Amino acid sequence: MSFAGRFFAALPRHWAHYLAEAAGLAFFVTCAGLLTVLVEHPNSPLASYVPTAPLLRRAMLGGAMVLVIVSIVYSPWGKRSGAHINPAVTLAFWQLGKVSTPDAVWYVLAQMTGGIGAALLLRTVLGEWYAHPAVDFTVTQPKTTAMGPELAFLAEFGISFLLMLVLLMTLHSERFKKLTGWFLGGLLAVYITFESPLSGMSLNPARSLATALAADSYNGLWVYFAAPPLAMWLATVLFRRFYHGEDLDCAILAGCGPSMSSPFTAGEEPPHYPDE
Repeated sequence: MSFAGRFFAALPRHWAHYLAEAAGLAFFVTCAGLLTVLVEHPNSPLASYVPTAPLLRRAMLGGAMVLVIVSIVYSPWGKRSGAHINPAVTLAFWQLGKVSTPDAVWYVLAQMTGGIGAALLLRTVLGEWYAHPAVDFTVTQPKTTAMGPELAFLAEFGISFLLMLVLLMTLHSERFKKLTGWFLGGLLAVYITFESPLSGMSLNPARSLATALAADSYNGLWVYFAAPPLAMWLATVLFRRFYHGEDLDCAILAGCGPSMSSPFTAGEEPPHYPDE
């Protein structure tokens, strides 16, 4: 069967999984926007309770985003699709052979659609609150210095590489597999607290594209399209090269399951159309 045939054949079989990916990233972008408004906007209802030190505000935001990530990962919808909510993660599992090419393409399209839809909705509903310079549409951009883009690239590459290594290592550990979502959430909190001044802490091309469209500002967008996928690709290559245990048997971030990171429910056989 041609790729086009396999691509369109996947939609009626797995549309719920693609929808879950769109909803997952939409939820993430929405929560990030609302929480940033609450923490950073000077007229926020929480303004009198928010620390004045930027580091403490970022730590407060990071702690809240841990709960967002965990709720996505361990939700029924997150378990259904694998809770990738990131094209770079999907491409990494595609490289590992755990997601077919048609499913990977649909996943990325769904993630892009969900993220963009959520960012544009926030711009429409929140208006000036979302556009305020302290919030700035939660857009991710390099610092406006001579070496800003290069520094942002290195920072995004480093945090993406580490996140994928942690993801793969925990998913291969019987002891830590079911805690994968908490490990990822903890990393995210650390990144938001300490790394975000360097690059805005994206890790996610779809998330960066969504907020760039909302802000109509595309400065350094190439960084977020290049660094996370390249870093996660390298992490999976090195992991496959040096890891000598069992093959990855589960990539549902909440723990084990029969879907093996491909969007198939229990008892459902994947379509037999190997990638060319």
